[in-house]
Amino acid sequence: MSDLPNIVFLMPDQLRHDFLSCYGAQFIDTPAIDALCERGIRYQRAYSEHPVCVPARAALLTGMNAVKAGVLDNSQWLRPDYRRCGLHTWPEILRAQGYYTLATGKMHFYPWQERFGFQRRIIAEDKLWGFVEDDYHHFLAARGYNKRLMVDEPTYHQNHMALISPVPYECTIDHWVGTETADWIEEYDGDEPFAMMVGFPGPHSQYDPAPEFATFEAAAMPEPLPGVAEDVAMMRSVRAKSTRKGGSRQSWYQVNNPDPPTRETYLLQRAHYAGLVKQIDVEVGRIVAALEKKGQLDNTVIILASDHGDYLGDHGLGGKGSYYEASCHVPMIVSHPDASGGQVREDLVTLTDVTATMVSLSGARVPTYMDAVPLPGFGLEGEYEREQIIGILRSGWMAFDGEWKLARYASGAHLFNILRDPDEQHNRAQDPECAEVYRRLDQKLLSEVMLLMQETNFVGRHLTHSSSADFGRVGWQRRYPMPWDGGQEQADSYD
Repeated sequence: MSDLPNIVFLMPDQLRHDFLSCYGAQFIDTPAIDALCERGIRYQRAYSEHPVCVPARAALLTGMNAVKAGVLDNSQWLRPDYRRCGLHTWPEILRAQGYYTLATGKMHFYPWQERFGFQRRIIAEDKLWGFVEDDYHHFLAARGYNKRLMVDEPTYHQNHMALISPVPYECTIDHWVGTETADWIEEYDGDEPFAMMVGFPGPHSQYDPAPEFATFEAAAMPEPLPGVAEDVAMMRSVRAKSTRKGGSRQSWYQVNNPDPPTRETYLLQRAHYAGLVKQIDVEVGRIVAALEKKGQLDNTVIILASDHGDYLGDHGLGGKGSYYEASCHVPMIVSHPDASGGQVREDLVTLTDVTATMVSLSGARVPTYMDAVPLPGFGLEGEYEREQIIGILRSGWMAFDGEWKLARYASGAHLFNILRDPDEQHNRAQDPECAEVYRRLDQKLLSEVMLLMQETNFVGRHLTHSSSADFGRVGWQRRYPMPWDGGQEQADSYD
């Protein structure tokens, strides 16, 4: 048997940190997720550098900033020849270290059925991809259901995707993911340690808890943060410019309702969203119980984080995709057998740091092309105290030093003091008293973007000098793509 720990990475989709009781939510109780904190570390200041589904997941797979990965919005994905470039996904690296790698639930890969280093996938790819014939599709079909039933429900349209699930709890997607994961753990009889990623499709919209979990009252939900008129106009302009030509949000979500959401709509969405969070907490408990039943809990590192948050009406917005706290501030919890439980850390950490942490836990060295670093608190090689977080999407850029957050968009800028103005109601971007803060963060942002742009084009480099004999011969061709380190390809060792 290996001395390496098992690794279980739990990633609910679109989970706000402040809808968990361990992060201070008073209106919900999430005991299973809270228990992970009691066995490890809760990071108070964890951020998704790329708070949109696909960029966040591409960065996680590679450990690279989304600029270098080439995925800055949901319409892009990793280049198919990434391995010829000397790049490897974290499941590929862990496989080479002797791990059995498994993915259950939503990964958001393109093509959706690809493995990218996972030896097995049990697939429930998305709540909104109604035509994807994944494993969950076949599960539903065998029981007379399909993933598009919500479109036939009037409340889906009336309440902007907030409805009671049209399928029973035992057939809901997050329960299916939890069941498949727990069953696999209990049945696994291999000698290899396992590394698994569990992608819960919830609490991403549609907001559709099963009746048993649709128990939260809208009136008991925290009020959406008010929208400042100038900032709301800026963000709507950003969203309009980010929509692909010929596309629309309405066609994606298929909501047939010309009226915008109201305060009451957002409160109902929040109540149903809380029901989905509660449902996922139950599934997390079932997965932990399966590890304990198998005798593996004391040899398993469990990480819980999310790809981004959800506005749920904050600032008059729905969804995600900016650097408002509701969109980019995410939960980050690590339950580690060797950690002193109940720790709370204030370090600035990023979602992509999960990648370097898993690689380090496997005994491998973090590749030089990765921008991720191991999460602090476990004594892993390469961990350090980050001074700022740089976030990049096609729609905007962010520099955050833990107090001041600068977000640059094509239509303007936000500058918030998160310590004094945690609700982000006072944009100081045009305040003369903050000119030096703006300049300092803007320079950090510009410097990092320039460096990333230089590194992004590594595939076009050539390392043959004009003084070499090969270069001087007629017919010489430069190697393309050039691997990151310029050396020999290592792909064979990750097959």
